[in-house]
Amino acid sequence: MSVSLSLRLAATVQERMEHVIKLFNSWFWWENLWMPANCTWANYEDRNGLVFPKPHQLFIIIPYAFGMLAIRFFVERCFAAPLAHMLGIKNVKRIKPQPNSTLETFFKECTKRPSQTEIRGLAKKCNWTVHLVEKWFKRRRNLEIPTLYKKFQEACWRFTFYMTSFVAGVIFLHDKPWLYDIWQIWVNYPFQSLLVSQYWYYMLEMSFYLSLLLTLGFDTKRKDFKAHMIHHFAALGLMFCSWSANYVRVGTLVMFIHDSADIWLEAAKMFNYAHWENTCSVLFVIFSIVFFITRMILLPFWIMRATIYYPVYYTQTVVLAYIIFNGQLLILQGLHLYWGYLVFRILKKFLFVKTVKDERSDEEEEDSFSDNDEKCTKNGSKNGGESSHPLLNNNN
Repeated sequence: MSVSLSLRLAATVQERMEHVIKLFNSWFWWENLWMPANCTWANYEDRNGLVFPKPHQLFIIIPYAFGMLAIRFFVERCFAAPLAHMLGIKNVKRIKPQPNSTLETFFKECTKRPSQTEIRGLAKKCNWTVHLVEKWFKRRRNLEIPTLYKKFQEACWRFTFYMTSFVAGVIFLHDKPWLYDIWQIWVNYPFQSLLVSQYWYYMLEMSFYLSLLLTLGFDTKRKDFKAHMIHHFAALGLMFCSWSANYVRVGTLVMFIHDSADIWLEAAKMFNYAHWENTCSVLFVIFSIVFFITRMILLPFWIMRATIYYPVYYTQTVVLAYIIFNGQLLILQGLHLYWGYLVFRILKKFLFVKTVKDERSDEEEEDSFSDNDEKCTKNGSKNGGESSHPLLNNNN
């Protein structure tokens, strides 16, 4: 009896789950949300040699994302690492601070950069010198900042991908009509054999951005971490929606103009980490020019003008998808304005100070104390005159 009852319960649960999934699909793919007037999903069924995009084709990006992670591992180990050694970037191991539960608790729960008053209090509590407490916090902060070697590997991987994706975009899109009729890209377009190239272009981009989401917790964490999170989710949402609703013209062009600028940025980062200042400066200037042309001119005044203005001009029915698509594009453009501000700040410093620095990165602090100082754990045993040391007045 118990076995039959369990089977009936399992069948009931399965039926209810199927009903919920069916109800969700009918709601999510409701034609009034996605389609303009007098248009249904039946219009996008393959017929007479015409092939249209299908949403279920995008599920394959999940295993592709893990494949992208494997490729990344290979590129970072087999290409980026030898290149880093050639450019003189060493894989330096960080010195760990000696264990101290009091300082560790204060570091995690209070602040990573204590004031001089707090440092003196901690020194008395731990029976250490002020200098040793300062050194402990510097080393502890450095443990959370990736080394130049790791940053170089990540930049090399992104450069490799963006270059590959850009070349693929040129190959896949050079003969497509929307590169010349950019003002009509909002129009849905039926494909024949050409769909294969756009499909792989989408798979390449979506699996890459999904892999970036999977490794956000392990990659170099920058000050614009939240902006990157929003960007990756908005990019994946745009690519999913544009493919599902057959707005492939918009999707491919947005991906293409993004890759064209990112190549130069990652190249500039690589040479910056290698301290090739002149090469880095030239590449960064090129990146700035391409960035402002593609993301401040082409995207808002051509592509977004076509997606926002022409649908309203040519039809009187505005569906919810119109708001969703353009909302994501506006979020993307807002991020571009934010990053454009950072790029402008770096350019300003470059022109007037002659130095280029990534505003989003934290710098490693110099360890100004030798390991021999660790033997002095008593207050006053060394540097007893606390105010005489110049580092006491230096917040680094």
